[in-house]
Amino acid sequence: MVENGISLSEYAKRRKYVLRALKGSVGLVMAGDGAPPLRGEWFPDMDFAYLTGIMNEPGAMVFFDPSNPDPKKQIALILRPVNPELDVWDGYRDLISEKLRKETGFDTVLRTLHLPRMMTEAAKRTRRLCCLHSLSSYTQPVSADYAVFQKVAARIPGCVIEDQSDLLTSMRMIKSPAEIKQIRSAIKATATGIDRVFKAVKPGINERELHNILIGGFQDSGSMRNAFDPIVGSGHRATVLHYKENNQTAEDGDLLVLDCGAEINRYASDITRTFPVNGKFTAEQKKLYNIVLKSQMDAIKAIKPGVTLAKIDAVARKVITDAGYGDYFLHSIGHHMGLETHDSGSATMKLKPGMVITIEPGIYIAEKSIGIRIEDDILVTETGSRNLSAAIPKTINEIEAALKG
Repeated sequence: MVENGISLSEYAKRRKYVLRALKGSVGLVMAGDGAPPLRGEWFPDMDFAYLTGIMNEPGAMVFFDPSNPDPKKQIALILRPVNPELDVWDGYRDLISEKLRKETGFDTVLRTLHLPRMMTEAAKRTRRLCCLHSLSSYTQPVSADYAVFQKVAARIPGCVIEDQSDLLTSMRMIKSPAEIKQIRSAIKATATGIDRVFKAVKPGINERELHNILIGGFQDSGSMRNAFDPIVGSGHRATVLHYKENNQTAEDGDLLVLDCGAEINRYASDITRTFPVNGKFTAEQKKLYNIVLKSQMDAIKAIKPGVTLAKIDAVARKVITDAGYGDYFLHSIGHHMGLETHDSGSATMKLKPGMVITIEPGIYIAEKSIGIRIEDDILVTETGSRNLSAAIPKTINEIEAALKG
């Protein structure tokens, strides 16, 4: 029931940290609802996945009741009731048993029909309810836990609703050694796919063929799914930031932007390389490529604990602006990465050791059909940073050598 890669003890440690941080308040983290789609997979809310490792239980919840006099009931896994008539369609589910408790790492596993009683008893005891899910903007429905707490508070006088919606974000931003190991494995699988594309690319090949070769490399390296839909964009398509069709012919003289990432045990990677379809950069392509490369290298050098992504963005942007191409750098420098490709975290938060971020400057000149982006996955360390994807060819000489095969 719990996927490989992270131990049950690590998940339990995360939940205990949340329990302590609640300081007596009641908390609820919900997986989200819905049946498996006809295309793709159902995924839980990633905060729920971070606390449990459980990926296949729509409607599940983790219930935190710090004031419960029974320590084993202070953290409970709440699951939907088993329904044989539905399970035959969507997958068979275990009855509650000692086996299920051992597999999930929870001392207490109950069904959702118990939640109203448990919530009421806990709220009467403590009169404090605490939001853990991210808060919504006023144009969106309220967060799932806040919606429940509003109903509870309306029925129990003196109940207050508190906010710790940044708690799980702050936890997820700092990666454990086990998490970094999964990210490294995902990057290694991505490197295999990119290497195969380097060997296969040539004028006249269709982007979709390269797409399929890329994914085959991921899968042969143990990746069950992509971290996101890859971008395989050549020529003018390389100037489209979120190009997805991947179905046109790569022509002689084109640059090709390959933005991709394998996923291992739910942890993402996110790498971009830009290279000439015919194996050799032109003089103009070299000039622009080296501007982007210098921008990226300067940005990576600026990474250390205490700085923000906004500051690193300014370092990268200055290189491109000073070269006269500031108007062609259309996006921010990067993002946090982990369970999600664009993981929890903002550009204004100060970096801390254990965070993993992407650095991805670019220049996109539509009128010349030239798009260039270079992206690596960077671990913030105590003294600076470590490029987790440094082994993937990146300089002009490295790329041209890799294209020769």
